[in-house]
Order: sequence, then structure tokens, then C-alpha cells
Amino acid sequence: MKLVRPDDRGRFGDYGGRFAPETLMPALDELERAFEKAWSDPAFVQRYHDLLTSYVGRPTPQHVAGRLSEQLGLTVILKREDLAHTGAHKINNAMGQGLLVGEMGKRRLIAETGAGQHGVATATAAAYFGLECAIYMGEKDIERQRLNVYRMRLLGAEVIPVTSGAGTLKDATNEAMREWVRSVEYTHYTIGSVVGPHPFPWIVREFQKVIGEESIVQLGGTLPDVVVACVGGGSNAAGMFYPYLDLDVELVGVEAGGLGIETGKHGASIGAGSPGVLHGSRTYMLQDADGQVIEAHSVSAGLDYPGVGPEHSYFADQGMARYESVTDAEALDAVDLLARTEGIIPAIESAHAIAWVARERASLAGKTVLVNLSGRGDKDVEQIAQIRGLL
Repeated sequence: MKLVRPDDRGRFGDYGGRFAPETLMPALDELERAFEKAWSDPAFVQRYHDLLTSYVGRPTPQHVAGRLSEQLGLTVILKREDLAHTGAHKINNAMGQGLLVGEMGKRRLIAETGAGQHGVATATAAAYFGLECAIYMGEKDIERQRLNVYRMRLLGAEVIPVTSGAGTLKDATNEAMREWVRSVEYTHYTIGSVVGPHPFPWIVREFQKVIGEESIVQLGGTLPDVVVACVGGGSNAAGMFYPYLDLDVELVGVEAGGLGIETGKHGASIGAGSPGVLHGSRTYMLQDADGQVIEAHSVSAGLDYPGVGPEHSYFADQGMARYESVTDAEALDAVDLLARTEGIIPAIESAHAIAWVARERASLAGKTVLVNLSGRGDKDVEQIAQIRGLL
């Protein structure tokens, strides 16, 4: 059953909730009240959609990928979130939360980022709304996403390296949470995916559902057989899937298979994880027998996360969507495939969705498959060249 919003405990079925320090509870209550008031106010919603049109560049295009379709033997439609301002769907949520912060009277945004796209989007929103901004980023991700680090600094944000743990998105999230506890009176934590304590998963999904709503209108009364999106935390997939939940369409989320599920080096939280509590909510996550978090692995910084949004966990258990995985190698091959057939260099995150379609071409033959191309790959070009020994 499609849930318009989480229940009174902030849960989607058995998942979600609010597992947070006592210090943050008043801020989470304040945020929930502010969002409920704003999202039920037609004037606020209109300002949000006006921003999406005039500043973000929505509606993003949606078109048939002709040469890719011919090569795979099916019809592939691409939803081009890579063409939104800043180059990824992340800007939809960042501008929404930036607008909300104006209603709450806070002066500073902080955020975590892996691939850097959410950091760039948050820095952009902060510049637009005249707010201070600090972005927490793991040192490993800083190294593999140097272009986005420079973009954030160019936009006026302070980029704070996180050296703990594996130096990836999980560790950046931990540190951003700690900073929020220290400065909650004047700081808003702009969580970038459908993760974290209630009400964040709900808020981010609401700001991202424009993707699916727009896509349905652009299809003009026809429906695809399958809708596919990559899943790390899962914000682009939640935004695409949610409006399709009541329709006769198969939904497939593609997780990071890394070096292969059997190696233990992956980011497939639903496919190879189990329910636990991570970053403030109960959800599928990678953990050992003692409940300790297992480090994720993915060639994609944006999918290198050991958990998934709680609403995806609910979708999976209810059979409303299914979740598959592809390996790093398959995703890198898919970057080449889309670049050479369509002249589009996708983010490695988005290439996971393309890779699954390419691998499943036989079972998908003759079908129409809609892929959410969540971001562009400029940020990944240097990393890919290094992996291939070209730099």
C-alpha cells in the first residue's frame, strides 16, 4: 500500500522512525511542524515549483534513446535529471530545503556528500538564499571527486574533510550529525537522501517526487513496462518510483554490487543486508552478527553507503519494487555504452541502472524501459581515466 506519509512514529511499516540524540529531538519536531505547515500552504508549494522552473530548469527532458534501444532490442526512455541545474536530481531537494529554512529562520546549512552532487546542490542553494554553508565529505571521496570539491568551494561553501572510518559517505554523515548536535540552534542539516531520522525521508521524497510526476505527464498517457533507477540512499529512485506506485508498472532499484556480492565488497543493503538502525532510522543495512556496520564498497562514491532509505525497505518487503545489483565493472561498461550510443556520459551512479538494463536485455526484449538518469558524469571522468590507467 502506498503511504502518503509515515505514521505517527515516523515509520513506513516496520521501517523509519526517529533514533536520534535527545538534543536533536526538538529540532526534528520543529522541522516536522515547519514542513507540514509549508507543504500544505499553496503559496509555499507554488514558490517551490516556480524555483524549479525558473532556476533548476524543470521540466527536465525525457526522450527515447534511439541507438541504445536498437542495440539492446528494447525501447529505452531516459529521464534526464543530468540536465537539471548543477547536473543531478539533488538540486530539487536542496532548493526545497533551502526554501524551508527561510521559513524556519535559521542562517546556516550543513550537509554530507559522497559523490559531491548533493554538496554542490546544497552549496548552490546556500548561495541562492544567502546562507552560510559547510559540507562534510570523506577524504576518500574528496580524492575521487576533486572537481566537485572545487565547485563547492567556488560557490562559497566550506568543505570539511572527514578522516574517520573509511573516509566515505557513512563517515561524512556521522560527522555532519555530530556537528548538527553542536549547532542545532542556528543550523539546518540538509540531508541529501531519503535517509536519516523522521521527518527527513518523507521530506526528501516529497521534494523529489516531482521527477516521477513530471515523467508521467511527459509520457502522454502511455506507460512503460519497467521503471529503473539506481539506489544508494535512494532519493532519485524514491522520487521516480513514488508517483508510479499505483500504476501497472514494474519498479526496479539497482544497488551497487561492487566487486561482487560474494566478495562482501559491495553496497547492496537490501539485496545482501538485514534490518537494523543506521543514521537515525530502522532500515536494511550492511551489518555483522553483532550489529556493527560493515563498510560498503562501490566504485561510485554516491552508492558507497551501507544503508538505504526506510521507504525502500518498506517497498521491498511489500513487493512494491524489487532490488537488483550490478558490479563496478558492469557499471563502468555502461558508462561507455551510453556515451558511445547516445553521446551522454552518465554519472557512475546512473550507469548502474543502464548496466542492469543491458544485462537483462533478453528478458526485457520488446518492452519499454524508463531509466532515471540521475546525474551527469563530468565528475567521474578523471576517476574513470585513472582506473583505466589513462591518467
